[in-house]
Amino acid sequence: MTACWLHRQKVFSLNPATFSQRLLTWYDISGRKTLPWQQDKTPYRVWVSEIMLQQTQVSTVIPYYERFMARFPDVLSLANAPLDEVLHLWTGLGYYARARNLHKAAEVIRDQYQGLFPETFDDVVELPGIGRSTAGAILSLSLQQHHAILDGNVKRVLTRWLALEGWSGQKQIENELWDWANKLTPAQRVEHYNQAMMDLGASLCSRTKPQCTICPMNDDCGGYLQGKPTAYPTPKPNKKQIPVKQTCLLIMRHAQSVWLQQRPAQGIWGGLFSFPEFSDISEAQHWLQQQGYTELAIQPLSAFRHTFSHFHLDITPLLVSLPHPAHSIMEQSNELWYNLNQPSSVGLSAVTLKLLTYPELQQ
Repeated sequence: MTACWLHRQKVFSLNPATFSQRLLTWYDISGRKTLPWQQDKTPYRVWVSEIMLQQTQVSTVIPYYERFMARFPDVLSLANAPLDEVLHLWTGLGYYARARNLHKAAEVIRDQYQGLFPETFDDVVELPGIGRSTAGAILSLSLQQHHAILDGNVKRVLTRWLALEGWSGQKQIENELWDWANKLTPAQRVEHYNQAMMDLGASLCSRTKPQCTICPMNDDCGGYLQGKPTAYPTPKPNKKQIPVKQTCLLIMRHAQSVWLQQRPAQGIWGGLFSFPEFSDISEAQHWLQQQGYTELAIQPLSAFRHTFSHFHLDITPLLVSLPHPAHSIMEQSNELWYNLNQPSSVGLSAVTLKLLTYPELQQ
């Protein structure tokens, strides 16, 4: 199949036959080969890295990955660990559903596969939190199995090379990209090819400032030859304005400890420890009165905005110093007094981490 574009009165044709060789030649010189998960590669080690790298930059992931692997060097150590400990090591990395699915999948591997990471595509893609592209990446990068991948970086490379119009989230466009990904993936050196596609998308073919003049694909890249590479991929259509919500978080402090509650498993910050949440300062005051604190001054701290994928959350922290812990807020299984000097090993939301650094809590 040949695709053509008219540019300055000349027709430019794709050359898929040389695509993989050009990419591999570039990878041999410029590709990343020393990342932690590229050493002593196993399906487990690659799996953990692929999950951490979803919507997160490599430089951010590296220290988290190294700490995670030091504590959980294999599937069984992860499966047998309490979820709270897994979330604790994930604290600050965001998108905590990834950690919960990682732990859940490890339990499945322990219970159904005798603790050995499955090595067939159909088995891997059925694990919690693993889709088609992630399964292909795990098996190709660790076991050299022939599977195409289509993560965000690969989509960007292909849509620019093809000058493919249309949002990649549309099924028709996604299917076309999968067809091309399968056609272009070579029979040999598949693990290097897939790594090279991700590297190219993360470096030369970046989202906002692609370095097209030194890209190995510029001879026949449709987006480049049209003079508008950043027009691809096509943005998601009809993007609605993100709504804004408000909330108050109550920081109850006694001596060198603050009171935290574990959030429900579903919803924002699911399973993580956070400060009690109220709609406004009046609701927080009323709740304190119910606990027997009738004359405590509430100090509003600096408000800030935290952005989720579907909404903004404007947060007003409320600080109150307790003279003594009320009986009604003694520790339960899903609550704790978090010692600021000797922190507990529990999962904390990014917002909780931010609030713990406020100067008012350092006094």
